[in-house]
Amino acid sequence: MRKRQVTIVYTSRVTVPGTLELADEILKDYRVVNIIDDSLLDDVLAAGELTRDVTRRMVQYCLAAEDGGADVILSQCSSVGEAVDVARTMVRVPIVKIDEPMAEEAVRLGPRVAVAATLPTTLDPTCRLIERTAAAMGKQVSISRVLAEGAFDKLRAGDTATHNRMVMAKLDEVRQQVDVIVLAQGSMAVLVPELQDWGKPVLTSPRLGIERVKQVLESQ
Repeated sequence: MRKRQVTIVYTSRVTVPGTLELADEILKDYRVVNIIDDSLLDDVLAAGELTRDVTRRMVQYCLAAEDGGADVILSQCSSVGEAVDVARTMVRVPIVKIDEPMAEEAVRLGPRVAVAATLPTTLDPTCRLIERTAAAMGKQVSISRVLAEGAFDKLRAGDTATHNRMVMAKLDEVRQQVDVIVLAQGSMAVLVPELQDWGKPVLTSPRLGIERVKQVLESQ
């Protein structure tokens, strides 16, 4: 009997190892297929926003995933989340955004939410996602935006320690004014151990997103 299939679409190689580790744990009964195009995030960063070209390519990758037998597609990148909204109008199988369950949990734990990112192209769409999620849940949220510019470059270069210090310093500026901390990028999950003694819930997208994929598969 054919194994049910999850196809994961990535826009950066940085997040691949951690995502696959979680997939091996949570989706061990399913076939996992990976599509990686690290030019997508580079093009978003160069433009400073999600472009029409990147949106078209994301849609094409989702269509290719469907043609390749995916039962569920997981979009791993928050910077292209709004491209997934377009893809959902064209693809018949469910597409899970990795950060949607995180946004729901942030609204539940709020109302004062710190959203931390190392890329402005992730910060803005994540804040918009949380605002839309709050409206859909009939709740109000107050968002503190935290941008640690340059930290992603350090992480991509393999300097995790400097990345973590840069993000922690920016988060420390708002920690007393918020109820929950959202780490907007999957690559920021490396910070969780250092934030555990802050006394605040810390949310990351990878585990919650992959658990949502499993829920969707089990409900089909």
